[in-house]
Amino acid sequence: MFSKLYAESGLSLDRLRAMLEVGASGSIVKAAEGDPVRQSQYSRQIKELEDFFRVKLMERDGKGMRLTTNGRELARISRFFLLGLSNFQRGCLAEGQTFRIGASATFIRQFLVPVITNSLDQTDNRFVLEVAADDEIERRLHDLTLDFGVVMATALSRPLQTRTIGKSKLLLVVPRPLCSSRAAASKAFREESLPVALAERELNLSVFPSLKDYEPLLACDSFLSARSAMEEQTLATVLPDFLVPRKESCWQVPIPAINSPAIHFQLAWNPRLLRLNPLIVRTRDLLSASLKTLYLKHSRP
Repeated sequence: MFSKLYAESGLSLDRLRAMLEVGASGSIVKAAEGDPVRQSQYSRQIKELEDFFRVKLMERDGKGMRLTTNGRELARISRFFLLGLSNFQRGCLAEGQTFRIGASATFIRQFLVPVITNSLDQTDNRFVLEVAADDEIERRLHDLTLDFGVVMATALSRPLQTRTIGKSKLLLVVPRPLCSSRAAASKAFREESLPVALAERELNLSVFPSLKDYEPLLACDSFLSARSAMEEQTLATVLPDFLVPRKESCWQVPIPAINSPAIHFQLAWNPRLLRLNPLIVRTRDLLSASLKTLYLKHSRP
């Protein structure tokens, strides 16, 4: 059916790529990199797609442009189709491929970088690691702009699938110069009188209500940044147990949770990719096994 549509409409791959590039960049000018000839070409190609499908595919968004609901669906189908062609061209199993993986900055530094660098002798593939939050990872797995993601969410929308890598408890870590005892540290935290640095981008505050309304003196982009701030001995912080330093240097207080006593790290992927590329299965299995092994090595008993 697609071949008939392609033949009868002149629906070229260039038109689909133009829509994808403009949608990804959020602007015809950005997608064309300021080239007025390419800008005109992109505008014409998108208009031709809209004329053929008789729906609006893009709409104004301030000074830029974004995909409409119909545009996002066509983009998803197009990525799936173009990815299949690309994998077929490379012969799938005959050549190395590029895999894009989204995760938090902390997980990338602590786990993905060591796992990938230590497995390069087992594969000809190339990897691109991208810092992203759980909601962005979920969206991009659906859109097929990420091959894999590592998320802390307990559930993802269908058809996404996951494998558990490991789980960690969150601990309040208080430098000893700030409080005289563990009990004093816990009391100061409950009274919100403790100076704190929080990794707001990586913490799921909905699961930990005791943190939701806590006003940090320093908001950080990652657990690693929060730990660096804590090491200056003037701020406490909240960390997953695999990042907590030795007990001799700080007080450690468990953080109460309502839905779960721990944060769960999961490797996620879109099963639609399995039909397009058999190499995905091998790479998924290598990643999940290696990450789980490394995670267990760093986790606390």
